[in-house]
Amino acid sequence: MDSAIAKHKIVALLPADVSIKLRPNEAKKTSAEDIAKNEESTGYSIQDKMYSWFLRRSEKYSYTVKFQDVSKTNALLKEAGISYTDLRTKDKVELAKLLGVDAVFSSVTRLDKPMSEGASVALGVLFGFWGATNKAFVTINIHEGQKGELIWKYDYEAAGSVGSSPDNLVNALMRNASRKFSYNSK
Repeated sequence: MDSAIAKHKIVALLPADVSIKLRPNEAKKTSAEDIAKNEESTGYSIQDKMYSWFLRRSEKYSYTVKFQDVSKTNALLKEAGISYTDLRTKDKVELAKLLGVDAVFSSVTRLDKPMSEGASVALGVLFGFWGATNKAFVTINIHEGQKGELIWKYDYEAAGSVGSSPDNLVNALMRNASRKFSYNSK
């Protein structure tokens, strides 16, 4: 792993592979098409927030790689006819070659809504306990570009409450993951 990482210069961040599981009452009111659109927009939002996070902290952590601008990554994917849903099944070697990078950073995010915001507020008012209105389970993977081998993996679980957003999720995730991130020189 260390020898492969030492050779890497540029890493592409793919849009997050997001799946959203709604509470039964919400699921009845929401079409599968709307859920799919929300998953895709959240996937691109998480990708953008992660890229911004890396840029803001590049001096502090002295990363040994550069991160390809996500707009370039997404333009190259679109130009090659690779849609958001196609990314799940694409070979990482093929993606790295297409994107002109040494490694591919991908993430899988599952969002669950176990409690409505109304129920969370009611619990807070009545008992002083604010319940989680959503949970996020995130896995980050870095695949080496030449052989496609998984060289780094990080799993994270977070519970959010009223007002949670992709920004909050990415900040919490990256604060934890960055300590173990394989491209840190510090």
